[in-house]
Formats: sequence, C-alpha cells, structure tokens
Amino acid sequence: MSQQDKTALRELLQKQREAFTLARPEGLDLRRDRIGRAIALLKENADALCQAMSADFGNRSPHQSMITDIAGTVAFGKYCLKHLEKWARSEKRHVQFPLGLLGAKAELRYEPKGVVGILSPWNFPVNLSFGPLMQVLAAGNRAMIKPSEFTERTSALSAELCAKYFDEREVAFVTGGPEVAQEFSSLPFDHLVFTGSTATGRKVMEAAARNLCPVTLELGGKSPVFLGRGADLERAGERIAMGKMMNAGQICLAPDYMYVPHDQEDAAIAAVELGVHRMYPTLLENDDYASVVTDRHFDRLKAMVEDARDKGAEVIEVNPGKEDFSNTNARKMPLTILRNVTDEMQAMQEEIFGPVLPVRTYREIGEAIDYVNDRDRPLGLYYFGGDPGEREEVLTRTISGGVTVNDVIFHVSMEDLPFGGVGPSGIGAYHGVEGFREFSHARAVYTQPKIDVAKLGGFKPPYGPATEKAVRGLMK
Repeated sequence: MSQQDKTALRELLQKQREAFTLARPEGLDLRRDRIGRAIALLKENADALCQAMSADFGNRSPHQSMITDIAGTVAFGKYCLKHLEKWARSEKRHVQFPLGLLGAKAELRYEPKGVVGILSPWNFPVNLSFGPLMQVLAAGNRAMIKPSEFTERTSALSAELCAKYFDEREVAFVTGGPEVAQEFSSLPFDHLVFTGSTATGRKVMEAAARNLCPVTLELGGKSPVFLGRGADLERAGERIAMGKMMNAGQICLAPDYMYVPHDQEDAAIAAVELGVHRMYPTLLENDDYASVVTDRHFDRLKAMVEDARDKGAEVIEVNPGKEDFSNTNARKMPLTILRNVTDEMQAMQEEIFGPVLPVRTYREIGEAIDYVNDRDRPLGLYYFGGDPGEREEVLTRTISGGVTVNDVIFHVSMEDLPFGGVGPSGIGAYHGVEGFREFSHARAVYTQPKIDVAKLGGFKPPYGPATEKAVRGLMK
C-alpha cells in the first residue's frame, strides 16, 4: 500500500472526526435519517446486490441472499429505528445517603463515541457490513467500512452505492486487499468492529491496542451440537443439515461438529442424510446450494477431508442425486459426514467453515459437556432434546457466545438478543440494547449540591473527629 493511499485513509478518518465534533450535539432525527438512508440503499438496490454476491461466490441463491443479507438487515434497521428513542434516554442513578437528601444528582448519558471502523467478511458481505452500521448510526457515530476483497464485486458495488446515499463524512467504504485491511485496523478509530477468524481477530486487536481503540470482535470457533437422548432425530437432522448447508456451511455459527448418544449414531447420521435429500435433491445445478467462495477455500476443505480419511475417519458423502463432483469447477461440495474422528484430525482442530460435519459419540451427556469445556469457548452452542433437566445441565455447565435450543443458528436472528462470542470466539456484542451501548460511551454525570459536602462529610483537611466518624460509618 502506497504512502499516498495511507495518507488518504487517515485524511478520511480526520474528515469524519472533524465533522462529528462540529455537529455536536446532533438530534435523534439525524440518526433516524441516516438509518433510513441505509435501509433505502438496501431496498432500492437489492437485486443488484444479490447478483453481485452470486457472481462473487460463483453461485449463491438470490433467495438466500435476500433473506440473510437484504431483508434481514432491513428488518434490523427498522428495529433500531423503533427502539432508538428509548435506547438514547439518559438514566437516573442512585445517589448514596445523605447526598440525595442534600440535592445531589447522578445520571448516565449514552453518547456517541465518534468514528467507528467496520472490518466486514465475505460470507455475508452485505449483512455484516450494513448490520453493524445500523447500530453504529443509531448510537450517533460516523463510520468507515472495509469490506472483504474475496467478494470484490459486492464490495465495489457497496462502495459505489454508499457514495450516492451518504456524504463521505458520514459513512464511507474503503476497498482493497489485505494490506488495506492491515492499515485500516491500525487507524485510531474511536471503536473498531471486526468479523472474521480468531487468528485474524488477534492481529486486529493487537493493531487496535496501539491506539487504545476499543474493539468488538465477532469471531467463530467450533460450535457444537448436542443431541440429547430424547431428541426428535428426524426434526433435528433436517435442521442440522439446513444449518450446515446454508451458504455451503460458510457461516461463523454453522454447527461445527455433532455429539450424539453412542447407540443412536447410525440413526442420527441417517436423519441428517434424510434432511439433505429433502432440501437438496441435487447439488451441482441447484441454484439453492452455494459454491465455496474461492479455490483456496475449496482446496482447504478437500484437504481437511483427506486428512481425516488418512487418519482413520469414515467419510460419508451425502450425494442425493449421485452426481459426479470430480469433473466440475463449480466449487460445490456435498455435505461430508466424518465418523470415528479423533482430536489429531484437522477437522477437529480448526473451525471448518464448510459442508463437513464430524460426529462424536457419548455414553453420558457429561462426557460431551467435559469435551466442550476442555476447549475454546464457542460462538454458538446447540441442544436438541425434550428433557428439561438435561437441557439445563448442558446450558448451566457450558459457556458459549449464544445458544439455540432445538435448532441451530437462529439466536443470531433475534434482534432483541445480543450477538457475540466469549474468549476466543469474540469480545463484545451487538444487536439488542447491548449493541447500542457497545457503540456508545456511557458518560457518568454527577451534580454536586451547593452545600460543602466535603467539609460536612469530614473529607476536607484538616482531618479530625468528623473524618473518623465518616470512616466508621463507611466501614459498618
């Protein structure tokens, strides 16, 4: 990246920060207007954005893109508009005795931070750019967005459209490769949002730390599925298959491996296979089934399967149409189930991010819980079953970013629930009121009464009996 380009990035940040400072204080109507323009951008250009996403992937269902990237993000923007006024209200806080009686007041104001950087990924390139943006704008901030270079057409179109709907001092897209992303993450933002891998998240956090810039990291990890003994296997199998094959498994919350009772392994696998047959009778020419985004990502998944095979796993390709995948460059991969997996296999060490599903078995649910607890805390955790006691044992003894019970992934679509990870699967959250607060500064404001409180309380030198009395009172 040239020095000229680096300078341009910093100048853009400075423009936004100056505009933010000069405009203070901005009314909520301006925030509503910006969210409204973001919604209009998506609604008025939905087809073009879906076409760009399909071209970037090689094949991606426009219906899926409309659901996950366009309509879902529009709905979230409307949710932010609905709750903005309530979120933005200041809160009265308690003043300890006897200050309240003397006229002291305390309040908490949620104020914008300034300029927020958003580093968005390729797997849901519109949703994960404009979704965080909705709450960044709701909190009263400006935004700079660096989308992924892997979805080049979508990134370019998003930048072009953003320039039509927003002044660059409000919202701006910055396109380019890894060197641009690296420079972007080193900018002294007032807050930085990153969605991507844990490994890259560490680098982003390290770069942000040099500026003491707070971060929201939406990462990933190996999100487990627990099948309880009382689970409806047919229903669970179809829902797991849907979560594992939507976007060809290229979802940070996709079920990463399945834990089943040892005596139900065959039935559980058959249930997943049945779900695939019902939803995807064919794959290669099926527009509903997405391609893997690049050759590099595709080759990584194939190598992962071969690594498992070489180390003793049974490999089951779920190929309902009995299609030949060997002579195609479509980068389509059937759901591949791995049995008899071990921890030495790549598929059990890395986040899979594709249509590969390892299966482990347990004799007692505690074995599965202990296995999950011995590893990095996942972004999502899924439990299928009808036994409330077993469900609560799984939920109370494990830790994860979020949970969906009797399905997978769905908790992220709940607008009023915070979405985020814990530990290696992420830091911070957005969605819900928690997202508004994530991008706001909680500013404490205390108003002192006219009376000399310090003297009355014995806190002002020269210290003496009043001081000793005050200390005894505080220590009771």
